[in-house]
Parts: sequence; structure tokens; C-alpha cells
Amino acid sequence: MVDRRYQCKDVLLLAYQSFGVLFGDLTISPLYVFKSTFSGKLSNYQSEDVIFGALSLIFWTLTFLSLFKHVVILLNADDNGEGGIFALYSLLCRHAKFSLLPNHQTSDEELSTYHDPRYSYRNPQSSSVKKFAERHKKAKTALLLLVLLGTCLVICIGFLTPALSIRSSIEGLQHRSNNLHYGVVLVIACLLLVGLFVLQHRGTYGVAFMFAPIVILWSLSIAAIGVYNILKWNPRVYKALSPFYIYTFFRNTGYDGWLSLGGVLLCITGTEAMFADLGHYTAASIRLSFFCIIYPCLVLQYMGQAAFISKNFDAVSTSFYASIPDALFWPVLVMATLAAIVASQSTISATFSFVKQCYAIGCFPRVKVVHKSRWFRGQIYIPEINWVLLILCLAVTTGFRDTNHLGNAYGLASMSVTFVTTWLSALVINFVWCQSLVLALLFVLFFGSIEIVFLASSFVRIPIGGWVPLVLSGIFMLIMYVWHYGSRKKYLYDLHNKVSMKQILTLGPSLGIVRVPGIGLIFTALVSGVPATFTRFLTNLPTFYQVVAFVCEKTVLVPYVPQKERYLIGRIGPKSFRMYRCIVRNGYKDVQKNEDDFENDLIMTIAEFIQLEAEGCGTLEGSVDGRMAVVRTSEKFGKRLEISELEQNGEASSSMPPTILNSSKSQVLQYLQSTYEMESPGYTLRRRVRFKLQHDMTYKDMNVKDELSELVEAKQSGVAYVLGHSHIKTKLNSPCLKRFLIHVAYSFLRKNCRAPAVVLNIPQTCLIEVGMSYYL
Repeated sequence: MVDRRYQCKDVLLLAYQSFGVLFGDLTISPLYVFKSTFSGKLSNYQSEDVIFGALSLIFWTLTFLSLFKHVVILLNADDNGEGGIFALYSLLCRHAKFSLLPNHQTSDEELSTYHDPRYSYRNPQSSSVKKFAERHKKAKTALLLLVLLGTCLVICIGFLTPALSIRSSIEGLQHRSNNLHYGVVLVIACLLLVGLFVLQHRGTYGVAFMFAPIVILWSLSIAAIGVYNILKWNPRVYKALSPFYIYTFFRNTGYDGWLSLGGVLLCITGTEAMFADLGHYTAASIRLSFFCIIYPCLVLQYMGQAAFISKNFDAVSTSFYASIPDALFWPVLVMATLAAIVASQSTISATFSFVKQCYAIGCFPRVKVVHKSRWFRGQIYIPEINWVLLILCLAVTTGFRDTNHLGNAYGLASMSVTFVTTWLSALVINFVWCQSLVLALLFVLFFGSIEIVFLASSFVRIPIGGWVPLVLSGIFMLIMYVWHYGSRKKYLYDLHNKVSMKQILTLGPSLGIVRVPGIGLIFTALVSGVPATFTRFLTNLPTFYQVVAFVCEKTVLVPYVPQKERYLIGRIGPKSFRMYRCIVRNGYKDVQKNEDDFENDLIMTIAEFIQLEAEGCGTLEGSVDGRMAVVRTSEKFGKRLEISELEQNGEASSSMPPTILNSSKSQVLQYLQSTYEMESPGYTLRRRVRFKLQHDMTYKDMNVKDELSELVEAKQSGVAYVLGHSHIKTKLNSPCLKRFLIHVAYSFLRKNCRAPAVVLNIPQTCLIEVGMSYYL
């Protein structure tokens, strides 16, 4: 009973918080739905039946596509609690062999988040459609392109939402002051947009607590205004909820009525956010918020506007603000502006998340992903995308004098994303939920037929604003395709040119070179073998560090990888080689940790692996490329070594006297290193720690203690990060199209995106780059 009470409290709290993130865009739609619907030739039809027919279309569109499709059905299609297009794609890739990620391992399927208990016990026979898609690479590529298309459209929504919502909210000033020049409204809207994007880097931690009250107050206000208009202007408007008025609408308006559907669909813009941001909340909390507040408030507001328009058709272009009582105009205007800002903030954050997910699977150029510890989980900031969105937002705001053109662009992008989601959901119903193909087809036929009618109407509006999302999504798609194509070709080249382990083993423990104090972390995309970067380094400079770790950071198609399962450690060659392989597994929504934490975690996991191996997981001499172990699952993790914080003077801040092994560097090298670090502006801000062996640990094998001591000594000497600096070329006999893609498009993207060291948060003082020529 007590647990159930706490569970109800959690659902109510999440439902309250969801208002500030999920529903801002959906609740701001009444500002422009009727205006856009009656913007064309439909304005010539001023009968009550036509107005009631438009209201009936809005009501049933909101009911079918928002309520039934998203709230009732799609909220069940979550990926470990996460929603959105990538969640659907991830589910499909895990339950069918659709993934195009090149470095998949069987051990990835042992992650606790890989198999959903709701689906893992269903083992029906594979359908013919599933078998066909798994056998044909073109089918997998088509599925990925469909997902990327949806992502590109989401990026377009990321700048169209602020432009349309903020400008529509500010246009209320023109209704109040007829003499107010259009340029003044435009300047105010642009200033709000600039302020919104400029403050993105600060996050919403300090002001997010105000978002939910703003949206709740806004929703209740528009509902109250709707009730007021119903009672004052036309109490018979409730009859419009009958679908019969849809029939009379098209009977009276014909082709002109069909064209107006491009404005009607704006009533569901923002619906995708409920599903995309599911990870922050629960399906139960979202359903509670939508059923109890959002849906009834929107219905009452649309009914009130229709009642007002039926008696004041000349004011249809400003029907929302014209229907507000004079005494409430200014408070409602302020609330509308605040609600528009909240809606814009949520959309911008969602855009950052989608771009990060594309980057995680190798389909977007390298960008800097910022996440601060005080921010909410999953909240990120991408500077490059932020400024691109700002430029595009200002361009469409100032370029389109009529907000109806913005509505046309926004409606086409939103409905296209909804259509993509419908197809992916149908595949999930068949492949993941293991329902019959007939049920999946019925889902597509019912919802897809509704959406295709709206899409067809939106395509007619391409010349008057609808071209914006088509052109820009095409550009974004081209960027993603070129980056994915070049990155995959580069990976295949690395895979083909990796060095055989037998060749490395013939060199002996010293590898035929001089081993110097320190740890060398060699970053590679390979999960097996030795990358050509390492041998290229040894060829030019026959010396390397006493401890070598080949680090592979890869993405697994799960939203998050638990920290205790993130590191996969193995040994390369015999123990005397002191060579390890570390595979760092991240989910598509995981955020890159601080470089200092990553470095310390890596040392701790290697130390844990050494001890676990001695306890029975390996032989004394190891193997050529030994088995990998997830060492974080051990209950003894973190108890092999002690970590003590260092103050600025280099002394340990721990109260215990540290028995640290001294660095093997000469005094001259130590002096040069300390001088260089002091001259580096960001280096002094790094977290400085020292490792030492536990005093009370007993070792069955003294070789383990020696290896741990050598690891600690190497860490005190310093850690170097070795990255490949690639020069991409094509083979002489390559086709012209391939030459253009690699030499021009891919090279341009590589030169103008973030460097790998910046993305990995590697300080320049620890970076070594090895030049490599790639002939693709």
C-alpha cells in the first residue's frame, strides 16, 4: 500500500514536470491554426457549416494522430524508457540484423540494456519481410536513410518552431495597436530569438522550474478563454465534434477544402515531442498530463475560436487575440510569449539530442557535445548546431513576411516526421512486438492514409514556404551521407591494413624498440588486431611507452550503457608485453565524460583486469589476443588501488601518507614537463590524482603485484594519447563520383568540423598525432 502511494506520487510529480518540456509546442498551436487554415481560397467560404467542418477536422486530427497514435500506442514502443525515431531504429536493429555499425561484437548483446524483458522471451518464426531485409544490404541502407530523413526534418523543426511560435505570439501587438509598424514586431521577435539561442550554453538548470507552471497556466488560460467564447458567441459549436461536419465541409468546399488541410495539420505540431522526450518521464505520467489537462484544454480553445469566428469571420486572421476579453489581453500576450519561448527551448534541446545520436552512429561530422554536471541527464549543448539554428531561424523570420508561409514550412516538416514514425512503428509492431504482419499493415493503412492526405495537401504549398524544409533537409541528408560514406570507407581501410598479432609477437617483449616510462593510449576504431597507426609510429620513432593500451570507443545501439558495463578489457600478447585492449562502449544518448575521469577509470579497470585474470580468468602467459572481461561487475572494483587528490603544489591532499612510486623520468624531463603544463591555460584546471597500491592487499601471485606496481609507476610518469592524423585520397582508377565525394565533399567536412582531440577532450600537452595516408 505504501509502495503504491509513493508510486502515485512519482507519477504525479513527473506529470507536473512534463508540462514544461513536452507540451509547449502543442499548446502554442492555437495561435496560428485557424489563421493558416483560412489563409487561402477557403476564406471565400464564410458559412457556419464550413467553420464547424474545419473545427471537426481539427478535433479528429488531434484525436486520431495525437491521442490514439502517439499517447495510446507509440508510448509503448520505448527503448529502455527512451522514445523517438532513434529508439525505434535501435529496437529494430537489436531484434533484427538491420544494423550497419561496423564493429559489432557478440559481447555487446550481453549488456543488461540490450534485451528488453518484454520482448526477449518471444521467439516466433521470422517473417519473410524480416528475412528479406536481413539478407539485403540495400534494405538496411534504405531503413537508415529513412531514419536520417526523419532526423533532418527534426533539425528543420528546430529552427522553424522558434521562428513561428515566437513571431505568432508577438503579432498580438499588431492587433492591439493598428499603427504599430510590421518592422517593430519583426525586431522584437528577432531580439527574443537571439537571446534564446545566445543563452543556450547556460542550460536550463536555473529556470527549468518555471517551465511547467508557465505551460499549465497557459493551457488553463486558453481553455477558459475558449469556454468564454463558446458561451458568448455560439453555444451550438459542440455539434461540430460530429464527423458529419467533415463530410459537409468537403461537400461545400471541394478542392479548396482539401488545400486547407495544410493549415489543419498544424494542430498536431509538437506531438512528436511527447514520444521523442519519453526518456525524461514515463508513459503513465505523459498520459495523465495529456488526458487530464492538455487534450481538454486544446479542444475547448479550438471550440471557442470556432464559435468566435462563426460570428466574426472578418477577424479570422487574428482570431486568437481578437477573441480575448480586453481586460485579459496583456496578461495573455505575456503568457503566450513565455509559452512560445518554452516551446522553442524544448525543440532546440531535442534537436541537439537528435544530432548527437546521428553523430554517435557515424552519420554526422564531429561536433563538440557539452554536458555540465549540474544539468539534467540527457541535456546537452552543441555550439555549432546552436549557431546554425540561430542563423536559419533569423533567415526564415525575416525572409517570410507572412507567418502563413512559416506555417506551411513547419506543417510539411512536422507531418513528414510523423509519416516516417508511422512506417518505423509498423516495423516495430511486426519485428519487435512480434505481432502479425496484417496488424502492422492495418496500422500503416489507418494512420498512414490520414497522414498521406495531409502530406499531399502540404506539398501543394511548396512554392509558398513548403520548399524550406525540403531544401534544407536535402542538404543535411547530403552532409550525413557523405560523412557516413567517407567514415565507413576509412574504417574498412583500417580493417584491411591492420597488423597481424603474429607479426607483433615475433618482436619479443620489447617489441624491438626502446620502452620508455609512461602509458600510451592508442585510439582506434578497431576492436581486434593492431592498427596501422601503431606500426607507423614505431617505424618512424622506434620507441614507445612501457604500458600500451589500444582504446576503441564505439557506439552500441542502446540508449545508455551502465557505467559498470562500459569498459571491456583484454590483454594483447603475453603478460610481459604490458599491452592491453580497452573497448569503451557508449549508448547513442551517452555523453562523453571528462577526460580526467576517463583516464582514471581506464587505469582502475586495467588494474582490476590484472587481478581478475590472476584469480582464474587467464593463464600466466595470456594469449595472442585474449578474451575480454567486463571488470566493473566485480564487487572488489576500486579496492585494488587507492586514489588521492593532488593539490596545485603536487602534494597529495589525502591525510594518509602516500607510498607512491617515484617517476622514472629524469629531473630535467620533469622540470620541462612542469614548465610546459604551467604555460598551458587549461592544463592547470585538470583534476590531478595519484594512484598507490593498497597496503592490506594479499597477492597469491607476486607477478600481479609487480604488474600493478609497473602500471602505477607508468601512470605517474604520464599518459600520452596517440591519434591518427589521416590524409584521405582515392585510388587512381576510382570513378569520378567517388573522387568528388572523397576529395571535395568529405575533405571539406573533415577540415571544417571539430578535430578528434577536441571531441575526445584530450589536452594538447598529452597529444601525439601520427600521419597516415588512406587510399580509399
